[in-house]
Amino acid sequence: MAGVAVSTTINGDHVEYLCQPDETLLDVLRDRLGLTGAKEGCGTGDCGACSIILDNRLVCSCLVLGAEAEGRIVETVEGMAHGEKLHTLQQKFLEHAALQCGICTPGFLIAAKDLLAKNPDPSEEEIRFGLAGNLCRCTGYDKIVRAVQDAANVMKGA
Repeated sequence: MAGVAVSTTINGDHVEYLCQPDETLLDVLRDRLGLTGAKEGCGTGDCGACSIILDNRLVCSCLVLGAEAEGRIVETVEGMAHGEKLHTLQQKFLEHAALQCGICTPGFLIAAKDLLAKNPDPSEEEIRFGLAGNLCRCTGYDKIVRAVQDAANVMKGA
């Protein structure tokens, strides 16, 4: 099978890669580009562990073909921090102990980033709804919700 040449923007950087026509964007990110933050939890778009932002829309990268990223803007968890300075959401997840095994954490962070970009002052119900596509098998959800609430408050004041 011949590869598909793709030119895209990932975390603000122009990126070119070759992929197979049936290769998922998740596999491209992890196996070809070394961006291993997004995880494959289910492969069917049910768990949110592979969440990314594609053209300002939260998507499961396991459901997007790598070739579909042509000319588009991709944001992954790796693009959240600025050098050694963590994004406010990342810092609040640490402070609130909103992570354990880490499989779901990148997806939750990206979903929360997307939520706060669209709604900088969400209620608890709106946070829970905004994160509903992400499953956690370890922590439960209260610490995650509290971390997002705290981050929203800090980000509003910044």
